Amino acid sequence: MEENGNAKLTVLVVEDFADNRFMMRRLLEMSGYQVIEAVDGKEAVEVAESSRPDLILMDLSLPRLDGLDATRRIRELDGPGRIPIVAVSAHDTNDFHADALAAGCNEYVTKPIDFDELDALLKRLLAK
Repeated sequence: MEENGNAKLTVLVVEDFADNRFMMRRLLEMSGYQVIEAVDGKEAVEVAESSRPDLILMDLSLPRLDGLDATRRIRELDGPGRIPIVAVSAHDTNDFHADALAAGCNEYVTKPIDFDELDALLKRLLAK
């Protein structure tokens, strides 16, 4: 996965469980992405602002600031450049999907994550 010659695209993984972060990091790095991490919503906003990742995978159930509020805050900072944000949740109901999209998420994936589907989704979002 390359942008502008040889720079890797950066994905911010926002996840409070270390095992899930580790798994996501390994799979994304094996697909050629650079990965940065945040463990809660407050840190996600700070890292998104300072690092300007190419895409964010945002768990919705987070400590300190949930994923929906973190997404809203990132969107306030984001302006017209809109970083694609993919909501990640174990909850697969229409209400959760609607809330995530209303908060500013571009897409919604459910846990456990099918990595082949996620990889295709990332490629589609990052191609824009």
